[in-house]
Formats: sequence, C-alpha cells, structure tokens
Amino acid sequence: MPVESGSSAAARQTKQKRKSHSLSIRRTNSTEQERSGLQRDMLEGQDSKLPLSLRSNLLDLFSQIEREFENLYIENLELRREIETLNDRLAAEGQTFEGADLAKGALKTKASHSTSQLSQKLKTTYKASTSKIVSSFKATTSRAVCQLVREYVGHRDGIWDLSVTRTQPVVLGTASADHTAMLWSIETGKCLLKYMGHQGSVNSIKFHPTEQMALTASGDQTAHIWRYMVQLPTPQPVADMSQTPCEDDVDFSDKDEADGEVEGPNDCPSVRVATTTLRSHQGVVIAADWLVGGKQVVTASWDRAANLYDVETSELVHSLTGHDQELTHCCTHPTQRLVVTSSRDTTFRLWDFRDPSIHSVNVFQGHTDTVTSAMFTVGDNVVSGSDDRTVKVWDLKNMRSPIATIRTDSAVNRISVSVNQKIIALPHDNRQVRLFDMSGVRLARLPRSNRQGHRRMVCCSTWCEDNTSCNLFTCGFDRQAIGWNINIPALLQEK
Repeated sequence: MPVESGSSAAARQTKQKRKSHSLSIRRTNSTEQERSGLQRDMLEGQDSKLPLSLRSNLLDLFSQIEREFENLYIENLELRREIETLNDRLAAEGQTFEGADLAKGALKTKASHSTSQLSQKLKTTYKASTSKIVSSFKATTSRAVCQLVREYVGHRDGIWDLSVTRTQPVVLGTASADHTAMLWSIETGKCLLKYMGHQGSVNSIKFHPTEQMALTASGDQTAHIWRYMVQLPTPQPVADMSQTPCEDDVDFSDKDEADGEVEGPNDCPSVRVATTTLRSHQGVVIAADWLVGGKQVVTASWDRAANLYDVETSELVHSLTGHDQELTHCCTHPTQRLVVTSSRDTTFRLWDFRDPSIHSVNVFQGHTDTVTSAMFTVGDNVVSGSDDRTVKVWDLKNMRSPIATIRTDSAVNRISVSVNQKIIALPHDNRQVRLFDMSGVRLARLPRSNRQGHRRMVCCSTWCEDNTSCNLFTCGFDRQAIGWNINIPALLQEK
C-alpha cells in the first residue's frame, strides 16, 4: 500500500484549509449581499427625495453608530459588574477584620481609597469612550435666532477690518483695501464720514476709548490718528425684520451675485489729513490698537516687529521684536497694560507693560499654522484663531495648554468676543460665520445664501455692546459690512 509522503499531506491540508476559507468567504459575501439587498428593498419601498446611493450610505453609517453604541453598552455592563464584585469583596474583607478596631479603621480607609480610585478611573474611561459619539447627538430645546438687519455698502474693494466706537455717538467704522476708512450710521446704513489720508490699503481701524479719534493702519507702512465729528441721521424703519433661525436657509452654492463696481456715497464728507502720523515700520502695518487710557498705541507690521508709540509726541517708545515671521494682528487688554501679538510663525506673544521697569514677554506655541488673531476677554482669558482651522481659549494664569479647543472646517480670520454674552464669533475663509461659547460649545451659524450673507471670504467680526438694533457686525471681501441681531437663549449659553 502506498504511503503518503509528508509534503503531499501538508499540501492536502493546505488545500482543504483554502477550500474551507473560500467557502466561509462565499458564505459571508452571500450574507452581506442578502443584507444589502434587503436594505435596498427597504429603501426603495420608502418615499424619499434622496438618491438611493446616499440613503444606502446613511443607513450604513447609522448601522455603524448603532454597533458602536451596542459595544459601549456591553462594556458599561461589564464595568458595572466589576465594580459590584470589588465592592462585595471589600465588604467581605471588612467583616473579617471587624474584631480589631485598628485593623478595621485601617481597612476601611484603604477600602474607601481603593474604591474611590477605581470608581474615578472607570468614570474617566467611560466618559472618554462615549464623549466623541454622544457629543454629536446633543439636543437643544431652544434655538438661537440670527437676523440680518442691515448691509453697509459703499467701499470699492474688500473690507479688511471693522470696529464700533466706544463713546457717543455710536458709529461703525470699516477699513478697506480701496485705501479708505468709512464711518457709518448703525441704524440707517448711511455713510457719515470717509477718511482718505492713506496711500495704501487700510488694514485695521480702532477707536479711542474716550475721545472722537480713530486709529488706522495701512499698507503704506504708516499708522494714522485722525479726529472725526459726525451727526447721526434720523433712524429709518427696517424693511424686513423677520427673524431667521440660525443655520436655516443656507445655500452653499458657489454662484455669486454680480460684483460690479459699487458707487460710493457721493454726499459723504471726507477727511484727508491725519492729526498724527506714526512712522518707523519697514513693511506693511497690518494692525493697530489703543492701550488702556488712550495715551499710547501699538502697531503690528510685516517687518516682524510691533511698535509702541506715545500719542502726544508721536515718538517710538518700544520696538517689540522676537517673532520669526510677519505679524498678523495685535490686541490690547481693556483694563491692563497688556499686549498680545499674532504672527505667521504659528505663535502669539504676550507683552506685559504693567511694571515700567520690567517688560516681560511670554511665547505661546499652541497652533500649527498662522495665528490670524488673538483677543483678550474681560476675564483672564485669551482667545486665539488660526489658519490651522482651530480656535483656542487660554487662561492667563496657566497658559501651558488651552482650556478649550474649537475645531472647524475652514481657516479662521479675525475673531471677536462679546463682553456681555461671552460668545466668540468666528469669521471663515469659506464665507461662514459661526458662534461658540467660551467652553467651545457651538451655539449657531449665521444664515448665508445667495440672497443674504457674505459672498466672499469673511475677514473680521466685531460685537457692539450698546443698545442698538445690531449687536454683531461682519465684513468680507465682497465689499460690504453686515449688521446682525443675535439672540442666544440663556438655556443655550448654559449648556
């Protein structure tokens, strides 16, 4: 009788394994085909305007979510059983040593400590595993209402920056690439004054805290301080005051309305000469702001330096150097002599001038791309936005790591923070404006369609804390500024 060799036996076993494996694959494929066929039949039997492929993908996604929740539920049950078993074991050991008081006290202390440690560890593990999924299913009982109140049209090029006066009369200021800055009536949308003293793009505008003076920064390598006097016109009734829930009527179409030449207001008075001209930068001055008290100003430039000037004498007091690339923004603290500068080198720096003899600086590396802006809030927080599509909230007392991180789908430009409502407004490159609270919870997205909202990149946002019809303003490269009325229910802000 022939004897089967070892090699032929191994080959036969391999062939049998391959055959059984192919059968199992065939069986699995047939099961998946039956399931997908059943899903397709269910989808075809339902009345929906969505394409069949999209509905099938949605069904697959929800099935994956359901399986994930099922696994988390099973893990939760197992963890609860482990807790109960450990508690029973600790209780039994406690009864064994009940006779000795010292041992009993020591055991109770040890058992309590072990139980608390285990409980905290299990809670942390369970929260970490479920937070990513559960956070996307948060339900809100109330909705934010975002109403477009008025459009401010008159610039001949994109608007880089805008600001609201801190004194009466309350007006809106815009800085444009058309080499001008304009002051607007918030209630009527009428241009009140045009500043035409710069020879380059006007990149920022800020108002004096107590006087009717404006500070503008320009691509002509200078910053100007100029005085203004305006008289507010009689408010006109708003034509459309219908309230629009945020995120409704959103059209992501790339079709833009006609962007022809916009004729500026012909009857708008103009100012052509600055009261004070600040020179010393060797590059574009991209931003400027007033220090608390209004006696000094700080400017940020593409020459990688920020300069501190005396307003009365126009003299350079300090040159703040250290950034490795061009600066993008600067901001001052509302009540303290603190300055924060942002740069394309992915960092922002905090400069402290509270002690006249010591000028300290702290460097913060929390972003992976250009830091487009960093803003102080009323408390001890700094909020920074970046081209890396994130916004981070920092505590001045401990700035080693952010206390909140907001992740978005587009680069973030010059942000603003509401003092009263503590809401962060995020203007994006993709024409959207989103609102978040200081803990990073998303509150709303401003409505945008071909009929309303911005049609180009949104460059800047600013809040108005006075009692006006608009409490948020945005501007973009579509040559217009927009005034919004934002109503965030207290219930949403507390979540």
